[in-house]
Amino acid sequence: MPTVNFILWTIFGTGLVTWLSRVIPFVILKKLTLSPAIIEFLSFVPVTIMAALWFQQIFIPHLGHFPTIDYVNLWSSLPTVLAAIISKNLLVIVVVGIVSAAIVNLLL
Repeated sequence: MPTVNFILWTIFGTGLVTWLSRVIPFVILKKLTLSPAIIEFLSFVPVTIMAALWFQQIFIPHLGHFPTIDYVNLWSSLPTVLAAIISKNLLVIVVVGIVSAAIVNLLL
């Protein structure tokens, strides 16, 4: 059984690594000037990450077969995507996503 000291050092270490992985790019890029092509390329990264996370939740993989669709997540995501397009407000998007997931789970 791990000791309390080991657990605390583990929590501190993982927190430090997480914090450094988010701060170091800002520190490095603060001193560099990026070309417009790189800035344009990086502007697509959040959209790509969100699309990957979205598809990962909608499709259920089956080894050796085509993936099936998780209809609960699909129907829950439609009003959420619509709210994201209309409002572009993170709080609205999260609330609509939670409410739509609750309603869909209640109905299905």
